[in-house]
Formats: sequence, C-alpha cells, structure tokens
Amino acid sequence: MTNIQVGDIVQLDPVTTTNPAFAGCLMVVTEVKEWGVQGYVQPLGEGGKPGRGQAYYRAVTGTFERCGTAVWIVGTEEAS
Repeated sequence: MTNIQVGDIVQLDPVTTTNPAFAGCLMVVTEVKEWGVQGYVQPLGEGGKPGRGQAYYRAVTGTFERCGTAVWIVGTEEAS
C-alpha cells in the first residue's frame, strides 16, 4: 500500500469496489489495516439540513487510490 495514513482521502474504484453503492466515492480514511483501509463517506442532507451520520466502509488494497488529505475529520475535536 502506498503510504496511506489516517486522514487521507481515497477514491473507491468503480469497477473493483465490492459494494456498488460506494463505487467511485471519495472516502476519508479513519483506520489503516493490513488488508486495506477503513473510513467514511459523508452523505448529503436533505432540504438544506446536514446529513445524518457517516456511511462507513472497508476497502481492501487494490480497490482504491489515494487522492489527497482531508482538512477536517468528522468525530475529532478539530471538526466539532
């Protein structure tokens, strides 16, 4: 794995991602594992209201690419 760290943003491969609902999504990495990464996708809200929580996902190595680094990570003091 290419030096993925907590706080990195990865894009989930639209072809090899196992859950089609996450295909092509940008995900904030919250944990790096031996088998890949775990993180969340921030869903949109409705009617101008914020979304309810995060959609968490586990992506195995080879099904995502690093895109950058998040400025805010939901659930940390800096993002509160």
